[in-house]
Amino acid sequence: MSKDNPKGSFAEMMSGVKPLSQDKHHHPKAAPKRIQVEEKQQRQLADNYFSDEFQPAMPDSGPVRYLRQGEDPFELKKLRRGDYPPEMMLDLHGYRAQEARFELIALIEECKKHHVHCACIMHGIGSGVLKQQIPSWLAQHPEVIGYHQAPLEWGGNGALLVLVDIGSEDGGHRR
Repeated sequence: MSKDNPKGSFAEMMSGVKPLSQDKHHHPKAAPKRIQVEEKQQRQLADNYFSDEFQPAMPDSGPVRYLRQGEDPFELKKLRRGDYPPEMMLDLHGYRAQEARFELIALIEECKKHHVHCACIMHGIGSGVLKQQIPSWLAQHPEVIGYHQAPLEWGGNGALLVLVDIGSEDGGHRR
């Protein structure tokens, strides 16, 4: 140690220190979590099924409704009357359109997984973005048989009752 540098130089302080050898172990990247994988699959499905430009032919008057081609028109009447009570509910109040797309995919997948034929989607009225987009998206999904504006007991003008094709062993619809 010198007068002008009472603590000594760095080299003097480190003189007896043995250098560390380089760790050559490479840590593998952690496997993606199941939730992350499912979210990625939902985003891909949403991009495959839903187009924001597609506008299905919808009735100009009356409640919002849709029935897949080749289905029994009586199904819409049953939905309107509330003959199919929803077994699952999806509340999209406060969601952005992109988030709502992912939630719709997740709802349809859960319906198929748990053999739920009818679900209620509460989109609210608000600015009307979801109220306009959700029917268009649902009409594009191959597993959606139909939907109808919900009766007042299930949300009325701010909700839709959706029939999901959950399939069955014989290939037909399970109702």
